[in-house]
Amino acid sequence: MMRDGCLGVAIVSRRVMVVQAARSHTRRDWPFLDVYTFVPFSADRVFLATNVPKARITTSDILTIFPPDDILRTRNLSEGMLQLPEEAFAEFIELRSRTQERYTKIWNALALSR
Repeated sequence: MMRDGCLGVAIVSRRVMVVQAARSHTRRDWPFLDVYTFVPFSADRVFLATNVPKARITTSDILTIFPPDDILRTRNLSEGMLQLPEEAFAEFIELRSRTQERYTKIWNALALSR
């Protein structure tokens, strides 16, 4: 599962966010994970903690978990602020784009069916 401090991308409150495990999780914790949530702040790969920085999400909400190398190269600029490596940021952008496209297709299909 996810270890304390592990980073990934997940859907939280219908938004794609960077998440960081708040503690180590085991299979016994399934299907819930306690995470800190971060949203993009600038084009410099900087993410800020959200207004409600701690959330409980289901494992099905996780889109990806970053490899340990990306986690080691992530910089904590200050409390509640992260800077992702370029590869991790590119993956976040791709996942956010795909999710937006999927939501748009669902919305268009719903609008056409009425």
